[in-house]
Amino acid sequence: MIRINTIEAWHHLLAQSSKQPFLLFKYSMTCFSSITANKELRKLKTNLPIYTVIVQTERTVSNLIESDLDVKHESPQLLIIKNKKAVWQATHYHIKRKLVDEAVQLYG
Repeated sequence: MIRINTIEAWHHLLAQSSKQPFLLFKYSMTCFSSITANKELRKLKTNLPIYTVIVQTERTVSNLIESDLDVKHESPQLLIIKNKKAVWQATHYHIKRKLVDEAVQLYG
């Protein structure tokens, strides 16, 4: 997982999504459901890159993602980004390896 912590990095990544879809995981370092979701993602086997945003320390980036994608912020939140859009999302305890595997097959 690669951490996104600047606006510039987010803009670059969003622009690249036209060529390469990716997973974006927004989470809290202190939330139990975020910790559980993070464990599920670490079990995931995918060719899609996975990027992370820690909402406590990258609040500006997190807010910009919400605005750019027109997707209400939740934490934890997992998005598949493709062609500069969020084409799939899951939050909280819906972030399960099996569900993410299925979503990657459909949208990745």
